Amino acid sequence: MISVTYQVTGMTCEHCTRAVREELTALAGVTGVTVNLVPGGTSAVTVSSEAPLDGQAIVAALDEAGDYRLAAG
Repeated sequence: MISVTYQVTGMTCEHCTRAVREELTALAGVTGVTVNLVPGGTSAVTVSSEAPLDGQAIVAALDEAGDYRLAAG
């Protein structure tokens, strides 16, 4: 089991949290997603998976969920 925390910008509310969680959970191999929402700031999104995930898949899922981006870092 692998757990990676991503810093995500653009999230402002529970709707954002649900949208991000739904899109990331749909990725193959993902077993869980938790979000520590910081409205208007940088939220911590932890993804648990059976194997390492492709970074582009994470970016695409965030884009599909809404105007959410990985924080530069």
